[in-house]
Parts: sequence; C-alpha cells; structure tokens
Amino acid sequence: MRRRAAVLLAALALDAAFGELPNRWHPVARFGQAANWLERRMTDHGRRDTAAAGIGFTLIAAGAAAAAGAGLQRQVRGGGLAGFAAEAFALKQALALRALIEHADAVRRALERSDLAGAREAAGRMVSRNTGGLPATLVASAAIESVAENLSDGVVAPAAWYLAGGLAGAYAYRAVNTLDAMVGYRSRGRFGMVPARLDDGLNLAPARLTAAVLLALRPTALRRAGDIARDARSTASPNAGWPMAAMAYALGTRLEKRGHHVLNGAGREPGAQDIARAAGLAAAAAAVLAAGAAAASRGRR
Repeated sequence: MRRRAAVLLAALALDAAFGELPNRWHPVARFGQAANWLERRMTDHGRRDTAAAGIGFTLIAAGAAAAAGAGLQRQVRGGGLAGFAAEAFALKQALALRALIEHADAVRRALERSDLAGAREAAGRMVSRNTGGLPATLVASAAIESVAENLSDGVVAPAAWYLAGGLAGAYAYRAVNTLDAMVGYRSRGRFGMVPARLDDGLNLAPARLTAAVLLALRPTALRRAGDIARDARSTASPNAGWPMAAMAYALGTRLEKRGHHVLNGAGREPGAQDIARAAGLAAAAAAVLAAGAAAASRGRR
C-alpha cells in the first residue's frame, strides 16, 4: 500500500508536468479503437443489441485491459527505481487532471475575451450536450459541471481503483468508463446498459468521495448538506450529481442543464472566473486525496 500511494503521487506529478500523450500513442485512445472494432464485429450484420452481447463485449474488452494492467504490474514488481518509474508512467495513462483543467481554461479564456462562439465550441469538447445556442452563463455552467464530474471519473475513481487493485484495477475501471462513453446511451438498449450499469457501480464510492473532499475544502457549504443531497439525486446519473452538486454549493453558483437539472437554484449565475475557481478546487481536491492516500499508508506495507 505504501508503494501504491507513492506511485500515485508520482503519477499525478507526471500528469501535472506533461499532460496527455498524443492520441496515436495514448493507451486509452488505442483501447477505444480496439473496442470499437470489437463492437462492430459483435453487432454488425443484423445482430441485435442484446444484453448477452453487451456482457460479452464488456467482459472481453475490460478483461483485456485488466489483464494488460496485471501483466504490467508483474513486469515492474521488484524493478527498483526503474520499475517504480514505469509503474507511475503506466498509472498516469489512466489519470486525466491536467487535460481537464486545460479544457476548462479554454472555455474561461474565450468567455473573458467575449468570444461566445469560441466558448461554446470549447465547452462542446467537454460535454455531450448541444452547446450551440447556450448563453454565456450556461456555457460556464457546462464547463464547471464537467470539471466536477470528470474530477471523479478521470482522477478520483482510477486512483481509488489503483489503490484497491493495482494497475489491473485502474485499467479495468478506465476500460469500463470508456465503454460507457462509447455505447452506454439509451439508443443502444440492453447492449449499452451493461457497461453503463457497471460504470455506475464502480463509481458509487468515488463520486461521493469526490463530493466529500470538495465540501471539505469549502466547509461552509456543509451547512447545506441536505440541499446538496437533494440536488445530487435530481440528476439522471446516480453518481455524477454528487460532485456536481458539491461543486455548485462550494462555489455558490447555480449550475443548470436545460431540461434536465438545476443545482443550487438560489446561487448566482456562473461566469469565467468561476470556471477558474472550479479548476482550482479540482486540483486542490486531487492533492488532498493524494496526501490522504500517503498518510493512510504510513506504516503499512
């Protein structure tokens, strides 16, 4: 456990220093390509999107990712400093904090120079909703919600699953999360339901942990714990609402997705500087979690 906490700290430092690999080299992007090929083979030629096909697809793809992680873990075990560095580099590929902050910063900079079209385009790279006709406040809201949700999905959850199960755990989680993004929508019926429900299960604890850390960084918001829980449960996802609601109350801003949910409805409308504040809270939350992992592992092997 002590080694894993140290590897996690090193992986976060690598992410902060270097960000993401180009897509052609990034293992998550390559996994997505392979999963897309597998999906076509399993669903083309008139084959139905059945739950059985979804189970097979998810087991094969996520199982391959877990096996790759386990194999890497065996390779670096006992490798001294070089093995430690290789494990940190491998774990970094499952984490995406710097990229998240950079995407949010692109929205902020566009709003600050009154480039609403540019801000909408930048926000569209962060969220699945149509940002084309959104006013500046809802563009800022979309960016802040994405920061909160992806802090959980792209940082806290893979870190937690790494601490629990090593590289196999981190890679399996990241695979399921990627499969959910690929096919976990209603039009794919029972096929997409399989990775979507598995992703929900894997994120139950990390999403709530993310919310707890955000609120610990802004303890005055804890006075609204009942409202936060109510708003979190108002979203379509059983998990995403928790970090998003916590972020809304931590910032004191109203976050809204038209036709879907309103978080902290009495809060002020968000702007460019609130995006910067959300990114700062996300970075601080990642640092707190890393420090917590290191402290919890002190004295343990």
